[in-house]
Amino acid sequence: MLLLTAFIWGSAFVAQSTGMDYLRPFTFNGVRSLIGGVVLLPVLLLWRPSGGRSPQVLRQTWRGGLCCGVILFAASSFQQFGIAQTTVGKASFITALYIVLVPLAGLLFRKRPAPQIWVAVALGALGLYLLCITEALSISAGDALVMVCSFLFAAHILVIDYFSPRADGVMMSCIQFFVAGVLGVLCALLFESPQWQDILNCWQPLLYAGAMSCGVAYTLQILGQKNTDPAVASLILSLESVFGALCGWLLLGESFSGREFAGVVLMFAAILLAQLPAQWLEALWGKLARKRR
Repeated sequence: MLLLTAFIWGSAFVAQSTGMDYLRPFTFNGVRSLIGGVVLLPVLLLWRPSGGRSPQVLRQTWRGGLCCGVILFAASSFQQFGIAQTTVGKASFITALYIVLVPLAGLLFRKRPAPQIWVAVALGALGLYLLCITEALSISAGDALVMVCSFLFAAHILVIDYFSPRADGVMMSCIQFFVAGVLGVLCALLFESPQWQDILNCWQPLLYAGAMSCGVAYTLQILGQKNTDPAVASLILSLESVFGALCGWLLLGESFSGREFAGVVLMFAAILLAQLPAQWLEALWGKLARKRR
């Protein structure tokens, strides 16, 4: 289930990129988020949280949904504007940088990151340099926008981490999609000129990004993580960056230069290293030390 979730999220980068041929970013994200919320409504009717839906749980659910919806709107907006100016493969790997940023953000809450996190940060920074910085020491506008998006998604994960033990997860997700969708549509009406015909012409990318990426993938994530160690789950989910790059290559004909490919390898190594449990690394280091003796 988690592997399928990662594949859906990764392949959704192609839908987002293709959708830009028809719609402006606010319009695409607004309609996509509303579709995701509608898809979750039947799941919400069938979903029964173990702790029930007491008034306290409902209050926390609405608060969490509103906070997550605002952050999701901001993150997806930066991502969509960035994808319009960079490749799907690069965008997917830069977005996945949030997996390294989340442990670092724990410093704000006096949570000391594991030693390998600092190595992962160094690898990720070097990978970003090779992937995004040109020989003229400049970074494209699209890459910069997606970097901002990765910081916002890190904040989104931390907010979910705070509210999820106190709220109904499925209901909170449904609320966040409607909040993000309403904000997206309002911005589209203010800053863009959405046309119904353009939305209808874009029905395939919208349906995939909305129904599959938002609705189906989120539900699969909840079911898949039920009996899975969180570290292992996040490691599997981080494969969305690999699937994104592969789908960009297979479906859109994108490719990486040698320098960019080296950056991809380093960033993926950073993502894996940041999510490996400390005991795994200690066991591996112990085996290597015994072999040397």
